[in-house]
Amino acid sequence: MRTFGAVLQALREHAGLSREEFGDLVGFSKHTVASVELGRRMPDVVLVERGEEATGNTGALRKSFPKLARQPGLAAWFRQWAALEQMAITLYTYECRMVPGLLQTEAYARALFVGQLPPLDDAQIEERWTARAERQKLLRERPNTAFSFILEEHLFLRRTGGIDVTRELIDHVLEIGTLRNVDIQLMPLAHGTHAGLAGPMQLLETPEIRRFAYNESQRAGLFISDPQEISVLHRRYATMRSQALTLQDSVSLLERMRGDL
Repeated sequence: MRTFGAVLQALREHAGLSREEFGDLVGFSKHTVASVELGRRMPDVVLVERGEEATGNTGALRKSFPKLARQPGLAAWFRQWAALEQMAITLYTYECRMVPGLLQTEAYARALFVGQLPPLDDAQIEERWTARAERQKLLRERPNTAFSFILEEHLFLRRTGGIDVTRELIDHVLEIGTLRNVDIQLMPLAHGTHAGLAGPMQLLETPEIRRFAYNESQRAGLFISDPQEISVLHRRYATMRSQALTLQDSVSLLERMRGDL
């Protein structure tokens, strides 16, 4: 995003436009333009297209943008978050619906894809798994990023894909949990209530110490940048970490569940 922002700023200045003048031409405030140029905000597709026209249709903005704007296999509403994942120094995830994409095995992911409605064709399934596998590299390629996952116990009890798929999934999660930068905790069924019952959440922090949050539901995602809202979610997540099983107890529960398969 910083590279794209530098290209945008250079083209804008070459065209002799102030941020306010450029913003008027593309339909965004000067503050939004400044955030994009400084690499703090994901550029909108509309800004890119109108920005091309405002700076002489050089094609430079479109060429700088594709990696951010179009990531095959990722839902349109998730792409902004996926781009921020690449630079995060902390990434916290609570999930109560399915094992998060960063922790899925191929067999588990394909079982989810096959069950989607409307149905996906073979090419779409391959595209989605490829994108998911690419994201999973973050766990090993960013050893200085702190990853935390809180997972509901019932995600494994559901046995998505069958016993063999679940056994492989548990083995995989246990192996990922041995990485020094990854913490995995289970929220046991024995807890009748906890701070995250309102739904799943993801939280991250950038190298510039800026915090963002993301919540996903049916066919949509909500990107959150409001500091007050993010503060509430961080307090909830912190409480959930104390309510969930410890790291060692989580490992023990996973091992017991695997032994029961």
